[in-house]
Amino acid sequence: MTATDRSIELINAAAQAAADKLAHDIIAYDVSDVLSITDAFLLASAPSDRQVKSIVDEIEERLAKDLGAKPVRREGDREARWVLLDYVDIVVHVQHSEERVFYALERLWKDCPEIDLPEDAKATRGKAAAHAEATAGAQDGELH
Repeated sequence: MTATDRSIELINAAAQAAADKLAHDIIAYDVSDVLSITDAFLLASAPSDRQVKSIVDEIEERLAKDLGAKPVRREGDREARWVLLDYVDIVVHVQHSEERVFYALERLWKDCPEIDLPEDAKATRGKAAAHAEATAGAQDGELH
């Protein structure tokens, strides 16, 4: 099973909204084969709590306005260190950069297929991506 067209549409819109608010390390995974509760995860990060909140607000606004989608659940608002938006078809995780490195969600989903994102959403990379690559290389016995 693969992510539905609707899920891909939501992921792309959310990734673009995140990129427009200068999120970095934006990546999406098709988790439909391993989870029955959702099709895809989008991960994004930002260097400050304020920016995490700004990214989350933009994603919510864009998905509601452009696609008529509203999250059924929003968690982590108060601290804005890790905010989760659950749209049922997709789940969006926007994390403070420190949480992103610490929790390294990429490690959990590395065996799931990556979803191709719009070019300008993919262009942003930061500490979390570098850390994930170094960790993966070390796990594979490679030196970076």
